[in-house]
Amino acid sequence: MKVRDFMITDVIYVKKDETVRQLLRKLVTHKIGGVPVLDDEHKLLGMISDGDVVRALANNKQQTTFDFYSMIIRLEKTELKTSVKRKMDWTVDKVMTKRKLYYVNPDDDFEEVLNILSKHHFKKIPVINPAGRVVGVISRGDVIRFISQQITEE
Repeated sequence: MKVRDFMITDVIYVKKDETVRQLLRKLVTHKIGGVPVLDDEHKLLGMISDGDVVRALANNKQQTTFDFYSMIIRLEKTELKTSVKRKMDWTVDKVMTKRKLYYVNPDDDFEEVLNILSKHHFKKIPVINPAGRVVGVISRGDVIRFISQQITEE
């Protein structure tokens, strides 16, 4: 079995200058957990998942007090709602994963997908053609459906 036999070719993606708000609309509308980030030529720049967004939106700022020999500096905790609203206008390139990107080619074996998904715990893997363009994606759900259908047919 080859990747081309079960990849999704209708790729939902974002561009790096889209906002987190626009990204979230796509994720919710299409009921998906992540998308590739592509340039104008459909080349892969990164990946972004709902987990990346949650980590970016998390309010990690707590109240901190520094005492530099009795000169006290106090940083207040930012309100979560205010922080989230501000981060909705961030661009995708501020939140996306840019390093250690894994992908497969349409002619790769099914086992390659299984190895990448199991080893790295990714939700989606982009499929890139020899010209370097994203031509598909494969999610964990796609793999499970494909396996289930193959077993059911036998």
